[in-house]
Amino acid sequence: MIIVMKSGTPAIEVERVVAETRNFGLTPEKCIGNQKVVIGLVGDTEDINTQQIEQISPFIEQVIRIKKPFKRASLEFRYGEYSSVDVETPNGIVSFGKNNPLVVVAGPCSVENEEMLVETAQAVKAAGARFLRGGAYKPRTSPYAFQGHGESALGLLAKAKEVTGLGIITEVMDTSDIDIIAEVADIIQVGARNMQNFSLLKKVGAAGKPVLLKRGLSATIEEFLMSAEYILAAGNSNVILCERGIRSFDQKYTRNVLDLSVIPVLRSLTHLPIMIDPSHATGKSELVQPMAMGAIATGTDSLMIEVHPNPRLALCDGPQSLTIPGFQEVMGDIHSLSSFFARNGEKQFVNQQLSSAIA
Repeated sequence: MIIVMKSGTPAIEVERVVAETRNFGLTPEKCIGNQKVVIGLVGDTEDINTQQIEQISPFIEQVIRIKKPFKRASLEFRYGEYSSVDVETPNGIVSFGKNNPLVVVAGPCSVENEEMLVETAQAVKAAGARFLRGGAYKPRTSPYAFQGHGESALGLLAKAKEVTGLGIITEVMDTSDIDIIAEVADIIQVGARNMQNFSLLKKVGAAGKPVLLKRGLSATIEEFLMSAEYILAAGNSNVILCERGIRSFDQKYTRNVLDLSVIPVLRSLTHLPIMIDPSHATGKSELVQPMAMGAIATGTDSLMIEVHPNPRLALCDGPQSLTIPGFQEVMGDIHSLSSFFARNGEKQFVNQQLSSAIA
């Protein structure tokens, strides 16, 4: 259930309404939008009449029940206003969300050594990436495959961060590692295999860092959003949803199936920012560029792209990694297309294109 306050409601009246709703045994959460203040009421509202809530204050414009099982993640919870996840990095605040410039995250699948990592970090930054991704802990299908260097790799990520000023995204596998990862990572990633590890989601949500949640290999969209709800319910509103490909019946030619339809579907259901990972989705470097372009055209807020100086020698997922020159080329295409769709603030570019077409 949400309470929509009228435009111009005094702050003291908003706080009074928040206090009054606690008398109903509910937990109020205040969302301050561009136009109005919305108060979300979390708890058992089934037996509460909306008119009871409306009578609390003449400044209440509307009381709406949220019928979807994912309450905090729903678009209605913010009265149709999309949220922004603002992440502080050494190079300044980077904002993820529908109304912000496109954000590109790039780097190797796993952290291998300092030389490789720093070289990659410097290259992706020069090409326009805002975040470095790199796995310190690697979940692998085979127990005999490279599992990552663990805690020592976090030190290498910290070094790359110091050298470049890029934000860091890395994955957490175990609740016992959250604190040490949080010391380095600006965004903590929960991978596809842990999307429904609810104990981990609760602990990550309580850690206070922005969270990148990847969709599970066979997860429905509702299951995806319910997992995000666990993080939000733990008190963390900074969640980014990442589509990285799902399982299907025919995967002879791609590693997974990239579900681009998830972008407009999620846009109609949730206020949370959306990221697309074309590298893991396709499993082939030559397919990354067209899928990245498709994701931008469909409206993604961000992209995650794997890059390695020498993919043939990569310890993990080399076939899907772009070379540094390949990434630079793709970033040129990304810049052009995101400009056309006004995802990098260059709305004047769009107006010029429209004017030329009319002429």
